[in-house]
Amino acid sequence: MNIKDFLKETISYLKQKGVDYGDIRQVRTRHQSLEVKNGMVENLLEDLDQGFGIRVLVKGSWGFAASSILTEEEMKRVADQAVEIARASAWVNKRKVQLAEVEPYIDTYRTRIEIDPFQVSLDEKINLLLQADEVLRKDPRIKVAQGIMGFNRIDKIFASTEGAFIEQTIWESGGGISVIAVEGSEVQQRSYPQSYHGDYATRGYEFVLGMNLVNEAERIRTEALELLRAPECPSGEKTLILEGSQVAIQVHESCGHPIELDRVLGTEISLAGGSFLTLDKLGKFRYGSRSVHITADATLEGGLGSFGYDDEGVKAQRTDIVREGIFVGYLTSRETAVVLGQKSNGTMRADGWNRIPLIRMVNINLEPGEPSLEELIADTPDGLYLSTLKSWSIDDLRLNFQFGCEMAQEIKHGKLGRIFKNPVYTGITPQFWGSCDAVCNKNFWHIWGTPNCGKGEPMQAGHVGHGTAPARFHRVQVGVKK
Repeated sequence: MNIKDFLKETISYLKQKGVDYGDIRQVRTRHQSLEVKNGMVENLLEDLDQGFGIRVLVKGSWGFAASSILTEEEMKRVADQAVEIARASAWVNKRKVQLAEVEPYIDTYRTRIEIDPFQVSLDEKINLLLQADEVLRKDPRIKVAQGIMGFNRIDKIFASTEGAFIEQTIWESGGGISVIAVEGSEVQQRSYPQSYHGDYATRGYEFVLGMNLVNEAERIRTEALELLRAPECPSGEKTLILEGSQVAIQVHESCGHPIELDRVLGTEISLAGGSFLTLDKLGKFRYGSRSVHITADATLEGGLGSFGYDDEGVKAQRTDIVREGIFVGYLTSRETAVVLGQKSNGTMRADGWNRIPLIRMVNINLEPGEPSLEELIADTPDGLYLSTLKSWSIDDLRLNFQFGCEMAQEIKHGKLGRIFKNPVYTGITPQFWGSCDAVCNKNFWHIWGTPNCGKGEPMQAGHVGHGTAPARFHRVQVGVKK
């Protein structure tokens, strides 16, 4: 028998054991990462990880167990272990789990890619990073130049006692470059396409080639050096235009996390707290202005939060989260959707075979508006254009936040002017999104990929995406010194 037969036999075994529900995920992940720093190869890693996890529901309580030994006998042993854990949990569980209905799909899904990243030689990848690194270091004030790439191929098979049998192959590619410039006691950084590991997508090596890392390195170095002698960003109440990747992290922290229904219900708050978007607010609460339309969409081709089916076998879908500024939807699982009297919108994912699925962001998007970036700047008489995340902080309910960016540019009489260093802005989530009066159009819209969203205990690293374009916000407090 092959692995598919083992999984089917295990599902039959779980049915014989009399579980209320059971599923098994077999996951095989090939990962490769490269890092170049100051003209040297700093890190080169390639690994292959595979195993399976079994989740069962017995007397309304969950049990989960996993193993990396892929034999029929081991799968039955782990199935027994999961059932025993569920039975033990049932003794102390006061709230019995119910699952929303789902169609038991039998299907396959495969990411569409043009270039298999694992068929591209290491020499070619390293040479590309070294070329960018050489351009970045063309000034002695550049003390750290760095370039990274990362690739995944994830093969999953999901089977359930309800009859689902789903095979998926998901490819992920990405990377980026950054510099740290130093002059005297002044230290500044610039990153491209975004900070904190760069940009990622469910695409092939063509996504990395499309970044034009070598061509962009000149601009990144120049801006870092200019920041060394730039004045401090002015403080006060300002009109801001945030660059797309900064809007993405704003969506991630102040919308994506608070709409996770397990966080709202208090069943998953160990890492990063709960949510201000309590159940009484659904369909009534004004989250932002009428210009703010936010969706959760796992069907977008290329988004890092895109897939065919989640880890409960629920088909990928698009859901309204905020419609014309009103909060209208959560991210749900089969278990939490029952609380709302709904079906799951398919957001349960685990970061590996040995982790139980959690509600995770898919592609959480600020939908595009009408103006171009040029039109938006021309329509702004006095303001600041802020780009690229540098630091962030947000409270446990996702209300009060502070973000620092790598660079600010003055906007005067509809034109970009001087650059400023160390911009920081603060706000309260509903007031901040309530001050948004414009989002740039689809030509400026991009799905930013974040490969390291932490949640859970033990922590799992989620791969999520955010489709955003530059957006304008009024009366935002900038600076913390005055």
